[in-house]
Amino acid sequence: MRLTDFWARLDQTFGPAYAPSFAADHVLTELNGRTINQALAEGVDAVVVWRAVVAAYPERVPARLH
Repeated sequence: MRLTDFWARLDQTFGPAYAPSFAADHVLTELNGRTINQALAEGVDAVVVWRAVVAAYPERVPARLH
C-alpha cells in the first residue's frame, strides 16, 4: 500500500480534520505501543499500520476499506 493510499483511507475513516491528530496522538496496542506516525517513521509498512487501525477500530473503518 502506498502512503498516499494509507492517508486517503485514514481521512475517509476519521475525517480530514481529525486524521492527522489521530495519527500523531493515539497509541495503538497493535503497533506495539506506538502511534501511527511513529510506526511509519520507524519503517513499518503502511499496510501493516492500516491493518492495525482496522483491528483497533473495526466498527469505525468502512467495510470497503478493510
